[in-house]
Amino acid sequence: MAPSGSRSIKRGCQRVLYWIPVLFIALIVAWSYYAYVLQLCIVVYLLVYHVVFIMFVWAYWQTIFTKPMNPLKEFHLSHSDKELLEREDRGESQQEILRRIAKDLPIYTRTNSGAIRFCDRCQLLKPDRCHHCSVCDKCILKMDHHCPWVNNCVGFANYKFFMLFLLYSLLYCLFITATDLQYFIKFWTNGLPDTQAKFHILFLFFSASMFSVSLASLFIYHCWLVCKNRSTLEAVRSPVFRHGTDKNGFSLGFSKNFRQVFGDEVKYWPIPVFSSNKNLTCDKNGTWTSWMSRYN
Repeated sequence: MAPSGSRSIKRGCQRVLYWIPVLFIALIVAWSYYAYVLQLCIVVYLLVYHVVFIMFVWAYWQTIFTKPMNPLKEFHLSHSDKELLEREDRGESQQEILRRIAKDLPIYTRTNSGAIRFCDRCQLLKPDRCHHCSVCDKCILKMDHHCPWVNNCVGFANYKFFMLFLLYSLLYCLFITATDLQYFIKFWTNGLPDTQAKFHILFLFFSASMFSVSLASLFIYHCWLVCKNRSTLEAVRSPVFRHGTDKNGFSLGFSKNFRQVFGDEVKYWPIPVFSSNKNLTCDKNGTWTSWMSRYN
């Protein structure tokens, strides 16, 4: 019982630690709201500020609390297939079993050696673009990366929300930087009254401008990924198909790549609601499957 109890305590401590980056962002955002609305208090700007602020918080919330999608039960091994796989000690025999199981599944990618992609931890055949997250300890559909700033995996279920979070957080920082600039200049020219607001104006400008630079670079990078229909993992290591490696294996052109993430309804593009195209995989002839339509 002791080792099991120790593991549970360790896992519980890790879960608490994983929320520290999210808490840090939440505190920064709460302080920025206080500094801008209550200290700077520029009435003309407050309407635009609150629209951007609400969209930013909404997208951030959706990115954090949207559960990553996991593969359907059809990709999991049945009890009999598990027993059959465990009895085989040769890699080639195991691959033959996996190839038989994968025959009726929409799986087109392979490992670097050409083998069927199989997850020992989850006991399933990995769908295309699916990867196992060591932090979540689950296989995640169209996994991009595990983000400590949202304490969640960024994948098919919340990639649109993540993109909007980057967009609105960047707009939020740029808006604060632009509207705070004149007061920041007055601070250095001694044109501001000597009040508590002076500190908030100074630190607010530095914080917003600093985050603007990092957010802009990250947002531009992910825009490039969306245009190419790649995940961060696929940008680092190109997917391998039956015919070999192809870094553009999932690209269907800019328009279709964009609609993969944001969907076909233009009115939903700027709103943090799920509207992503549910078609994720295709064979090398460009035939798209409707397998993902079975996910709710």
